[in-house]
Amino acid sequence: MKGMVIIMKYDSISEMCRIAEEKNIKISELVLKDQAILKEKSEEDLKCTMKKMLEVMRESTKEGLDHEKRSISGLTGGDAYKMDQVVKEGNAICGTMIGKALVKALSTSENNACMGKIVAAPTAGSCGIIPAVLMTIAEERKIDDEQLIMALFTSSAFGMVIANKASISGAEGGCQAECGSASAMAAAALVELCGGTPAMSGHACAIAIKSVLGLVCDPVAGLVEIPCIKRNAMGAANAFVSAELALAGIESKIPVDEVIHAMKVVGDCMLPALKETAEGGLAATPTAKKYMKQIFG
Repeated sequence: MKGMVIIMKYDSISEMCRIAEEKNIKISELVLKDQAILKEKSEEDLKCTMKKMLEVMRESTKEGLDHEKRSISGLTGGDAYKMDQVVKEGNAICGTMIGKALVKALSTSENNACMGKIVAAPTAGSCGIIPAVLMTIAEERKIDDEQLIMALFTSSAFGMVIANKASISGAEGGCQAECGSASAMAAAALVELCGGTPAMSGHACAIAIKSVLGLVCDPVAGLVEIPCIKRNAMGAANAFVSAELALAGIESKIPVDEVIHAMKVVGDCMLPALKETAEGGLAATPTAKKYMKQIFG
């Protein structure tokens, strides 16, 4: 048991995966035992807390489905409902699985824009990705809440490493650090839920981050709405694709910890205008400026 405590440094995903595989346990089991020791709480207490998070996530995937619900700015609302209608009619070109994930990601993000209750995992701006992925796979594969709760321990562990070695903040690392990190966390948890190895979760995390490396944070009018909400949908799809590749045995040729370091370097190189200041990217377009004037005068 003492050997598990060293993982609490959370400074290497490769090391975390190695220890889990050596002990022949899931990453979630390793993290739960470690957290219980460090926090001096029982595993059941920690799972009870995580269950509350799961319940909020589940509700948030439904709250944004009201087709009349709009954000205070008036810029967003109703898109989750539109996507939901397409899925229900059987017209989703990416199939039911991805279609449902898009609905849930949009719903959660629109709920956030409307000041609804969400779990900032890892941030409010990327709150739709993990719930969308977990709730969708649970519906499609009949996965119970106990497994989802454990999956959240896996995603949180990956998130802690990313936060410690790079960033989960758009203001520090761009949207690659927000939606990118959330997508990587979701992909890692998804792999575990689908029976993949810890190493596969590591590869899924790396693939997800590589796919959005360099993504800027450029919120129109400084609000977490455009393009943030649609990026949550894309982040959920990215998580599914990354997990699918990893589960097929496809590996990231660049080790996951090096990918995370690369994300930090890229984030450090970004101009301030591209890191949540609403001064560059889409926020600097003529239409975005019109929205800014329309909202704030």
